[in-house]
Amino acid sequence: MNAAQPKVPVALQPAFAEITAITGRFCPEHLDEEYARLCVKLAAKLARKRPSPLQRGDRRIWAAGIVYVIGRVNFLADPAQRPHLRTDELADLLGVKQTTMANKGRLIMDMLGIGLLDPEYSRSDMLDQNPMVWMIQVNDLIVDARWLPEALQVEARRRGLTPYVPAHTAPGDPTGPSAVRP
Repeated sequence: MNAAQPKVPVALQPAFAEITAITGRFCPEHLDEEYARLCVKLAAKLARKRPSPLQRGDRRIWAAGIVYVIGRVNFLADPAQRPHLRTDELADLLGVKQTTMANKGRLIMDMLGIGLLDPEYSRSDMLDQNPMVWMIQVNDLIVDARWLPEALQVEARRRGLTPYVPAHTAPGDPTGPSAVRP
């Protein structure tokens, strides 16, 4: 396992490798690299869960469920989004039944408490559009962290309150947020 790969238990490494090989081929071809990275992150979290659900079941179905979850969090089925795929198209491209993929995706979301616009699995462009990610409390006031002085933005990031430091990225820079996100 290279340094870019997240840590997963030794017993789960074969399942993790198989699942991420599927998502790793699918995402760059049909979605993009950011989707691929988010799928690896979600697969690793599932592998570390005790007991890991990845120990059982068809790896293709787990991979499809993972892509479905990341797509759902980021509104992949919305035609206004780029990239965009309808759920039926996603299932067809992954070679699984739509209901099976959606059921596995819902299971994953419920198991890990993942919701729409979940900051942990949101694409950088979705984070920028989600005002709730940026709301923090300062001296009993709720403020948008993007409007704070740089020193306070850095402190908010250090405390894990924001996904990145807006002052350290150029507006509209697609490499900024995802490059510094955990």
